[in-house]
Amino acid sequence: MEEYAGVVIRTLVLYLVMMVIFRLMGKREIGELGILDLVVFIMIGEMAVLSIENPDMPIVKSILPMVLLMVIQIILALISLKSQKFREVLDGKPSIIISQGKIDERVMRKQRYNFDDLLSQLREKNILNIGEVEYAILEPSGQLSVIEKKQREMQEKVSPFPLIVDGVIQEKSLARLQKDEKWLLQQLNRQGYHSISQVSFCTCIDGKLYIDEQDSQ
Repeated sequence: MEEYAGVVIRTLVLYLVMMVIFRLMGKREIGELGILDLVVFIMIGEMAVLSIENPDMPIVKSILPMVLLMVIQIILALISLKSQKFREVLDGKPSIIISQGKIDERVMRKQRYNFDDLLSQLREKNILNIGEVEYAILEPSGQLSVIEKKQREMQEKVSPFPLIVDGVIQEKSLARLQKDEKWLLQQLNRQGYHSISQVSFCTCIDGKLYIDEQDSQ
């Protein structure tokens, strides 16, 4: 009877520990799992199972590595908030599968993404004809974001690609708008921004810039 009681207590304790860990890791970990997030979730789950199956093992020895993984994940998340390059290494970056109605097969091969995958994800969005698609962007999470050609009028008003992210100019986005860095800096100066470091996020809406300033530290 004591053996069963021990298993129940260990299970409840580990359940509570895992709940606290996942809450501290943040909603992003629950809402969308990146590759590293998935690895951490699996490892923590395996540690909990091993601890329950081995009641002779001190429970602290199971909780300690779980907490260590949580700390590592939180540190990586904080670094990724400050650095776009680090975030791209950690989570990957979006890949444009279809641009202005043209399929980029080179990008598809690089991502090991085939036409069956593309058609399947388009069907999930009730799109049966690739010809209806103006842009299709494969997100780091594996989801496909789609902008249809019938939304062209809106596209002309709102750029689907940001011009500045975390104070870093997005050269490819400027090229798609047929603009350059000089044009962007001129537009920022007109609105009172004399340094890129002042801007957290910037995109183009109806020919005008939408700007979100960097928070003061």
